[in-house]
Amino acid sequence: MLDELTGSALDVDAITATELSGFAMRLDMSDTLAIAVSQSGTTTDTNRTVDLLRSRGAAVIGIVNRRGSDLTDKADGVMYTSDGRDVEMSVASTKAFYAQVAAGALLSCAIAEAAGVGDERRRHELLSSLRELPAAMQEVLARRASIAAAARLAPGKRYWAVVGNGPNKVAAEEVRIKLSELCYKSIACDSTEDKKHIDLSSEPLILVCAAGLVGSTADDVAKEVAIFSAHKATPIVIANDGESGYGSAVSIDVPPVDPALGFVLSAMAGHLFGYEAALAIDASALPLRTARETIERLVAAQLSGDQVVASMRTELRSSIAQFEDGLRSGIYDGQLEASTATRLAGLFRDVMSDRAVEQYQLSSGKVGSPAALIDDVVTALTHAIDELTRPVDTIKHQAKTVTVGISRSDEGVLDRALVQAVLEAGAGRDVLSYRTLKVLADLDPAVEAVRGYTRYRIEGQTISIIDRGGISRDIPSRVEHGAHLRGTKHRVAREGEVLVAVGRSDGRTVVFIPEVKGGETTGLTLLHIALPERLPVDVMRGVLQGYDRRYDRLVDWVTETEGGFDESLLGELPVAELLIGPISDTADHWRR
Repeated sequence: MLDELTGSALDVDAITATELSGFAMRLDMSDTLAIAVSQSGTTTDTNRTVDLLRSRGAAVIGIVNRRGSDLTDKADGVMYTSDGRDVEMSVASTKAFYAQVAAGALLSCAIAEAAGVGDERRRHELLSSLRELPAAMQEVLARRASIAAAARLAPGKRYWAVVGNGPNKVAAEEVRIKLSELCYKSIACDSTEDKKHIDLSSEPLILVCAAGLVGSTADDVAKEVAIFSAHKATPIVIANDGESGYGSAVSIDVPPVDPALGFVLSAMAGHLFGYEAALAIDASALPLRTARETIERLVAAQLSGDQVVASMRTELRSSIAQFEDGLRSGIYDGQLEASTATRLAGLFRDVMSDRAVEQYQLSSGKVGSPAALIDDVVTALTHAIDELTRPVDTIKHQAKTVTVGISRSDEGVLDRALVQAVLEAGAGRDVLSYRTLKVLADLDPAVEAVRGYTRYRIEGQTISIIDRGGISRDIPSRVEHGAHLRGTKHRVAREGEVLVAVGRSDGRTVVFIPEVKGGETTGLTLLHIALPERLPVDVMRGVLQGYDRRYDRLVDWVTETEGGFDESLLGELPVAELLIGPISDTADHWRR
């Protein structure tokens, strides 16, 4: 923007901090103004480069979100992009990008005016267009349904790419980051015209950022899209309303804005595409989640192994049919590993056989038993669900919190009563992952009291008691009579997830908390808790959103048949049922 506004009268370069510090430093940089762009203001590479620039005489302006950060201290001047929240808790943040673009546009106009170069009328046009941009962004948001329809093409494609040229290359790079963070994929990003030379043989899904393009540039992109299609790729073009010349079978239309700002709408449509693609991938796991919950319900009913296997053949029929339909239609091709799909399909065939255990022994080569078959099916389901799950509303890549300047990732979590109870029971902070702490913090409003605890040590398949407190001291434990890890404790150790459950023999409500080191579960903390009878709707919603995605899963179950979800029932149903009961049974309360 600055280069355009000044008619190239200034030498303007856009460069990453590491490239500048490594290859573009001069001894005397007193003729240089450096604009350092950072969300957190704590990124090491950026701040180190700022120090080097200042030591060589350069002036520095920071575009930064976080007040009081290192960059704000180092810069000669700062443009803050904060909209009321300084610390960005979500890796897939979008507001930082849009705010930085707006700040950059304003600063470009100010520099051009201060330097006395460029056209005042063009600056006025750009600033006026910037004022009108929020309305266009609202219009893009209103088109979410059509973007979601395009995103449903994504799950069946294993390889994805994002392309753009000119300002849209900026959008492509930004969208690539968000697609990767939301959908957990390695995604290529290229200039539109270079893509045909690289990996079209993989028949990828290609998101083409082309909003704001006009004239010969738009014609050139249309030719590239035709090449993509000819190589059996699936191009999806983000373009201005009425631009029908790209020849793509699928397009995402955005309202026309100033060509210099069109890339912002490409980025926004791409952000929404990534979110909807992640939802579509996650939704494909629904029949598998249903199957696993059905098995857990059957096991919890204390049926014999043979009875559970016989019931699985009947009750899993619908879930298995949906999974097989998905395999045939290709919706799992892009996300589920072939080995995972093959193993699960084989186990499902065993389950549906008239002689399930014998068939399982024949196909697996293992000693057949109902318990072994049930355990292998649950393990295979869990593995497949993990490959398909996309918790788009949570933070998965905790390591990235360093780059966005969160120096105390436990802030607001450790002070919760339920978390404190686990720590006081003896679990070390080093064996409790942030995810575990976050789930406990979200569960905290649903726990009236902690009445006792038991801590266990796990070594391989054996379990032993380390310590007890409260009512646990007087409660007999099966571990005292057998050290083999099994049942619910085995499930928690295997999956490494917090679990709220009811004891089979005594009916007491407990929370199992895994203690993990080096990726292995080394212990468990069991808390005896008391639940309130009911909670207000908003509180219950928050608890369910934070624990095992139960809110999303419940909404999926209900809306699949009812078309809508009445939240008011969350305040009328018992907390224990909402937290512990099978989702399928709980959903029955919404049936008309």
